[in-house]
Amino acid sequence: MFENSKAFAGFSVDDIEAARGFYGGTLGLELAQDQMGNLRLLLPGGGSVLVYPKGAAHEPASFTVLNFPVPDVEGAVDALAAAGVELEHYAGTPLETDAKGVFRSGGPLIAWFKDPAGNVLSVLEG
Repeated sequence: MFENSKAFAGFSVDDIEAARGFYGGTLGLELAQDQMGNLRLLLPGGGSVLVYPKGAAHEPASFTVLNFPVPDVEGAVDALAAAGVELEHYAGTPLETDAKGVFRSGGPLIAWFKDPAGNVLSVLEG
């Protein structure tokens, strides 16, 4: 039924201009904007993600909305911190992170951070 569909994911933000600055400026992703004011994150490898404004009705997702596989999580965490991005710290949970914000207790190394709208993103080794 959908074998020829070019599916894409999407999530909301409360401030589309803050999202543009974060995703395009801080993270360095290529962006496109449509006539409705939505952003498209143009991902390396050909995929895209729709980022749409929801204003005051926006509620951050309670799960990771976007994962960035990288060959070196430590380097990515350092680069994020240098860009002013705060890493999430999960103490006393099954996803306990170290002082840098990296989860090291099984599976790939992973670190989580939030966009300006509070949506959770990650960098993971792989």
